[in-house]
Amino acid sequence: MGDSSSDIARRLSDSKLGKAGLLCSETIAAAAELIRRVTDSELETVRVLFTDQHGVLRGKTIVAGAIESIFTSGIAAPSTLLLKDTSHRTVFPVWSPDAQLDNYCMAGAGDILMVPDPATFRILPWSPHSSWILCDVRLTNLNAIEFSTRDVLKDAIARLADKNRKLVTGLEVEFHVFEVIDPALEHAQSTMPGSPVTTRNLAQGYQFLTETRYAQLEPVMDDLRRNCEGLDIPVRSMEVEMGPSQFEFTFDPADPLSHADNMMMFRTMVKEVCFKRGLHATFMCQPKIDNVAASGWHLHQSVTDSQTGSNLMMPAADGELTETASAWIAGLLEHAAATCMLTTPTVNGYKRYRAHQLAPDRIQWGRDNRGAMIRALLNNGDSASRIENRVAEPTANPYMFFASQILCGLDGLNRNLTAPMAVETPYDSASVILPDSLLRAIDAFEASSFYRTALGDNCVDYFVQIKRAEWKRYHQTVSEWEQAEYFGVY
Repeated sequence: MGDSSSDIARRLSDSKLGKAGLLCSETIAAAAELIRRVTDSELETVRVLFTDQHGVLRGKTIVAGAIESIFTSGIAAPSTLLLKDTSHRTVFPVWSPDAQLDNYCMAGAGDILMVPDPATFRILPWSPHSSWILCDVRLTNLNAIEFSTRDVLKDAIARLADKNRKLVTGLEVEFHVFEVIDPALEHAQSTMPGSPVTTRNLAQGYQFLTETRYAQLEPVMDDLRRNCEGLDIPVRSMEVEMGPSQFEFTFDPADPLSHADNMMMFRTMVKEVCFKRGLHATFMCQPKIDNVAASGWHLHQSVTDSQTGSNLMMPAADGELTETASAWIAGLLEHAAATCMLTTPTVNGYKRYRAHQLAPDRIQWGRDNRGAMIRALLNNGDSASRIENRVAEPTANPYMFFASQILCGLDGLNRNLTAPMAVETPYDSASVILPDSLLRAIDAFEASSFYRTALGDNCVDYFVQIKRAEWKRYHQTVSEWEQAEYFGVY
């Protein structure tokens, strides 16, 4: 047997992170018990991870015996991990003499520090000798980083708590799972980004929620469900979605930080488990595959009183919106265009915004209407009354997505905004159209005085620079359409 939890707790209190105040008493107690448990177990490795700006887990793997060190000193990683676009190119000038991001020195690809959260530790059911632990990131002097996405969400939650309010979230996530035909491992295919794998369907599509399709997909559905349960992710249902090889998983309600962590674990688990089966899982919104259906991410939201736990969105007998529901919806709608850069952060995601496709194409809300951006499921006497924002794609960074909803809804509450009339024909209404490209969303986000106040100029400018670099690479790429249109006629 190793040291007792109390001995370990004393060392943590006296450590670099403990003395800096980055480990509260509850965290120290939880970390000490975790260290003792891991040290006395047969676990071999711990994958120490943080969520980057794109919602991708990155980090390092340590031997299990070194776990105490990450709680005493953290673990270093290159700062360039925070400065990359989705091709993994660094898009900030780290090698120039003035390589500064305002007050954040990023010159020379120096280090940042990962600080683990013991509540996120999980043993991996599909790789039981190994485990995950999620981290917050800090500068090496232990100062916060304004654009660290997990901290952005924590700050938004705290602001809502100051109003004696909490957000409860529920997730519906769509994705595809395909069989891999060619894994694209030739040397010439190791580009930035790498060449996509070649796939085929596990099952034909367009038999939405049919039992026989579920039976065909059940082995994969079961594998993913069991691994969700093994990770303590509160999976609720597994469904056959509309398109070929398209899945949907839904999850029980939880607080935003827990569900943001759950979403990161879920997406990563799905990809890793499927890879072991010779499958390719993708959360890309609209893959370039024949007859494919677009995938969305629907976020259910209800606002509760922090003290009583009562649902402040449950309407009275007349069915009219409560003041909280009206203000929350109005805030989401007012800032929807600028928020799209956070809810729909890829070039590809905007190809989903099409009329009559069970996806929104304009900024509006409706009562139990799946064509509206916000679907209100609000009924007298129903303690589960909530709204469902259908705007996001499943690639979104969950911390920034959830933070955006809190900040926008809170703005509605603070300003006592009133929601407009609900729509009944969402694809024929006069409502403002959602941004039709990532570029329009970037422009709206960059120009948003609301987000510059809510997140700060540093944070806004940081995300804008990364997403503009992504858009520029896309815009400068010669497309198949251009080749077919002009190569022969001129």
